[in-house]
Amino acid sequence: MASKITFIGAGNMASAIIGGLINSGVAPSDITATAPNASELEALHQRLGVHTQIDNSEAVKGADVVVLAVKPQIMRPVCEALRNSVQQQQPLIISIAAGLDTATIDEWLGGNTSLVRCMPNTPSLVGIGASGLYANRAVSDAQRSLATQLMEAVGIVEWVEEESLLDAVTAVSGSAPAYFFLMFEAMEAAAVEQGLPAATARRLAIQTALGAATMAQQSDKDPATLKQNVMSPGGTTERAIAHMEDAQLRTTIADAMQACAKRAQAMAKELSAN
Repeated sequence: MASKITFIGAGNMASAIIGGLINSGVAPSDITATAPNASELEALHQRLGVHTQIDNSEAVKGADVVVLAVKPQIMRPVCEALRNSVQQQQPLIISIAAGLDTATIDEWLGGNTSLVRCMPNTPSLVGIGASGLYANRAVSDAQRSLATQLMEAVGIVEWVEEESLLDAVTAVSGSAPAYFFLMFEAMEAAAVEQGLPAATARRLAIQTALGAATMAQQSDKDPATLKQNVMSPGGTTERAIAHMEDAQLRTTIADAMQACAKRAQAMAKELSAN
């Protein structure tokens, strides 16, 4: 990836992506990160060797890719301050801000920008994330490939062809790490009630989830078949699954994901109105 990349914002997600890019072979000298805090930037420079800059507009000069990694609530003033630089430079813009649609960001940047909206998730921080991406019509095939390479540095990438589908991506991967953390929490509490030490229960639950996910990822069988393969007629797993089905676990999950997607839609309206 022989491109100059600027990150506007140097928080956890930006730092994770920068680290992933360097691990994948991108030269630190090709990466610039900005933040209002000089000590934060110095720490990032010392740790990863990238260029740092407090002035966002200066940082954009010469960049092929600009990653907008600031909080959605301050995105508008950040974009409006970058407008002239972006219009002159015409880089690929990648936004990882939740809830802000491409039309709104494009307007704030002055229009006619090549813009990719990305919904990453927190496992990106440990290099095994899942990101959903959407490109507006101005994005070229080469820029689309560039965005794929950039986000693959911290996990898998899936493109959607309709921006509204990013709400579903939010529900199935963006917010979903918390669903599994809730499952770990509940399993640990139940195991403790049955007599296991909390630390033992936690290690077993987390390792089992890791193993199940790895099996599902590497297998050519669908999850329903993998589930059935664990179940013996009249056995313990069958009894547990039957209880979950009777308790309408599928409906609970579907309702939760629908609530997540609806909240994402509402947030987009709230943020674009500011």
